[in-house]
Amino acid sequence: MARFVRLIRYVRPYWRRLLAALICMAVFAVLSGASLGMIMPFVNVLFDQDGAVANGASVGLLDPGGTVISEEATADDGVSVDDLKERVRARVLSFFVGRSPQSALARVCVALLVVFFARSLFGYLQTFLMITVEQNVIRDLRDGLFRHVSGLSLSFFHSTETGQLISRVTSDIMLVRGAIVASFVNLFRESLLSLIYLGLAVWISWRLSLITLAVFVPVIYIITKVGQRLRKRSVRIQEKMADITSTLQESISGIRVVKAFGMEEYERGRFFAHTREYFRRFVRREALGALAAPLSEYLGVIGVVVVLWYGGREVLAGADISADWFLLFLAAMLSALQPLRRLSRANNQLQIGLAAAGRVFEVLDTPPSIVVRDGAPPLDGFRDRIRYEDVRFDYGTGEQVLRGIDLEVRRGEIVAFVGPSGGGKTTLLDLLPRFYDPVGGRVTIDGHDLRDVDPISLRRLLGIVTQETILFNDTVRNNIAYGMRDADEESVRAAAAAANAAGFIEAMPDGYETVIGERGTRLSGGERQRIAIARAVLKNPPILIFDEATSSLDTESERLVQEAIERLLAGRTVLLIAHRLSTISSSDRIVVVDAGRIVESGTHADLMKRGGLYRRLYDMQFQEPPAGGQSGDE
Repeated sequence: MARFVRLIRYVRPYWRRLLAALICMAVFAVLSGASLGMIMPFVNVLFDQDGAVANGASVGLLDPGGTVISEEATADDGVSVDDLKERVRARVLSFFVGRSPQSALARVCVALLVVFFARSLFGYLQTFLMITVEQNVIRDLRDGLFRHVSGLSLSFFHSTETGQLISRVTSDIMLVRGAIVASFVNLFRESLLSLIYLGLAVWISWRLSLITLAVFVPVIYIITKVGQRLRKRSVRIQEKMADITSTLQESISGIRVVKAFGMEEYERGRFFAHTREYFRRFVRREALGALAAPLSEYLGVIGVVVVLWYGGREVLAGADISADWFLLFLAAMLSALQPLRRLSRANNQLQIGLAAAGRVFEVLDTPPSIVVRDGAPPLDGFRDRIRYEDVRFDYGTGEQVLRGIDLEVRRGEIVAFVGPSGGGKTTLLDLLPRFYDPVGGRVTIDGHDLRDVDPISLRRLLGIVTQETILFNDTVRNNIAYGMRDADEESVRAAAAAANAAGFIEAMPDGYETVIGERGTRLSGGERQRIAIARAVLKNPPILIFDEATSSLDTESERLVQEAIERLLAGRTVLLIAHRLSTISSSDRIVVVDAGRIVESGTHADLMKRGGLYRRLYDMQFQEPPAGGQSGDE
């Protein structure tokens, strides 16, 4: 119930259209009942052997046997329910009085055309209005989910599979659409239709209706039980769909590795296993859902047969119900079966949609670990220094990745971070753009704790170039100007030239308007890296972060990238990580990080003299092969 109420909140902004749609549904249902009521005049026109309808005798009351009862005769007497029904019957029939049976039949036919036209019109209007409501709600829900996900911290993405998120934004939300349709279209409209048809039946004969309604109690029970089981099964099905999406995403994004290791069959096996399990669960759910409709319908048919037998005997025995009333009663009960059947399907659809909504709300309820404080002031520039003060950090496992880091970086200083893999270098730099918050201590810029300032203004001060260059399936120009859409063409070209990228860009088929493919797959590693550097040049930030920006490049590409980096470093504060120690020897300071601690700090020359960890790393990287021996590359 809580999920349903929460889903209704997304409908609230569109309540006017929803109200209009519900009114159209109500009119549609009433007109459906009216179209059913046309049976009575049609039967009377065709089978009125005495011509009472044509001659206008029906303006009075007709008893069940067809005898005219004057209205004056009943004026002083109490009007019974049966008399009231006959008065209504007489009024309806009097509308179709004509000079001849042919004239009365023509009026019936015209009335049918008018009623069904109006019914079709309101049916179209309610469908159109509900489509706009449902699609607005789905758009808001999808946009809200993406807005929330994009605002979550990096730790969330490290612990959540990409395919799981894609599944919730796509297939889960489409199933939520089914819940909206089921709630407001099917449940409301079909319930109203059922009430009108059943109300008509009860009005005609409450005794026969009681017999029929006795059948609907087990029908409602069956629908409820099936719906509960469907919701549970739907959750498991959506989890399996997320597994399919995750496997697909991993296989496609890592296709180079898959092919390099000849693992195509293994990946197919993983994918096929998930699809088989999805198939098995889906078929079981649909089989259960499909059982409710025919079972409830058959129980309804049993009720109709019982009524047909009982009521037919009453008509044949000349009881209180006439043939035309009994025919209308049967039509009403049979008409009620269809909306009841659709109600069972709507309940199935609602339960499936609510299960999907639960998975969507689970993501929406995930709080970001990086909390922006209300009224956090912007950081309006960088003037003095960056400080790490007794900084400690862990990824929620309890094992500290950083242990009491104390570090100061002055404005304009180039500081390089080196050390064994897994020592905490990248984590240390990730705290500066506030991708994570320390669990102890603090990081400050010009004395401002980063947790107290607006993170967007903080990140405007930073330019980040990493080993894994992230480019988008867009033009070269838009990738360079990412985040700076108002940048002019001259600035983009100047940034590309500074990054040693202008040459290869201008040689491309469409130059700066060339689309480079997903993640820049149409470019080489060095070309991707130079576009990333051009992006940083265009941003022109006072603080630069380089995380092994040249470690995966060949010698020629590294030279071009290194030249671009050296131009970019001029006059800026730089924090960089590099495994190739030859690229950092000219840094103002080298900080050696191992096991989450700073173990050494100084210039290249100082650290070489000390003979500590830095010297050992340097010697391992540049050691000469034994005399007369072969190098490890041969």
